[in-house]
Amino acid sequence: MHRLTVAEADGTDRLDKYLARATGLSRMRLKGLIEAGQATIDGATIEDVSARVKPGQSVTLDIPPARPADPKPEAIDLVIVHEDEHLVVVDKPAGLVVHPAPGNPDGTLVNALLAHCRGRLSGIGGVERPGIVHRIDKDTSGILVVAKTEAAHHGLSDLFARHDLTRGYKAVVYGNPAANAGSVDRPLGRSRHDRKKMAIVEDGKQAITHWQVEARFGRPPVAALLDCRLETGRTHQIRVHLSSLGHGLVGDTVYGRPQKGAPAPALAFGRQALHAWLLGFRHPVSGNLLEFESELPDDMSGLLDSLESL
Repeated sequence: MHRLTVAEADGTDRLDKYLARATGLSRMRLKGLIEAGQATIDGATIEDVSARVKPGQSVTLDIPPARPADPKPEAIDLVIVHEDEHLVVVDKPAGLVVHPAPGNPDGTLVNALLAHCRGRLSGIGGVERPGIVHRIDKDTSGILVVAKTEAAHHGLSDLFARHDLTRGYKAVVYGNPAANAGSVDRPLGRSRHDRKKMAIVEDGKQAITHWQVEARFGRPPVAALLDCRLETGRTHQIRVHLSSLGHGLVGDTVYGRPQKGAPAPALAFGRQALHAWLLGFRHPVSGNLLEFESELPDDMSGLLDSLESL
């Protein structure tokens, strides 16, 4: 239960706007609560989101307990990099799906977080569930942030929408890039030939990837390690952009394109060689600057060791 007194500075704001600022809940969530009769002004129930508040009035908002989520909690080991009241940062292993979906109804990161955070999720949209604001592919490893509260979910969603965060990926690619660094600024959308794939399309969403070569392998080079920084975060962005340069990710069976002379360790690698090693952002509630790093997992470290011996 939130009990508030309208300050002089709040003037005659709409009820939903005033409560959004005071509680951190989204306007959509507040709309549902107000229309369900969960808000009062000076003791009178108000069901109109556009009702105006006045300085000195007493406003209450009653938030019912969050409903249990449909996915079931599962005891799955997680590497927790950071956790506080509002969010949790996870170092996801390759092979773990982020969210339940057809074909992967359980055994996901969401199932694991429901168990890990049991009793400590305040409810996203009224449901006791973690707030997924971004995803990394099943076979991509690395850092992922998840909201535990509605305020964090709203704030993180805004950060990702504005691309106001730092994201770094390590990628091992086939071939020998002609330059030491570069950028790809090409829009992405669903492939017109295969709806399960993404592609560069003229009417797609803007997508920008910056890349830099960190190492080349072989004499002459037949593979390279790149550090990629995302200016935007579209589905399969790095995989499609690097493939468009003629340097598909090692192990990527969807977008990868092994070149003639590709080394045996690369051809044998069992997943796309992509690792989300860096994530930096301002905490959506405290405003503190946070930055998290993840070391390369054993399989990618082993791949690099094998390539260095070429």
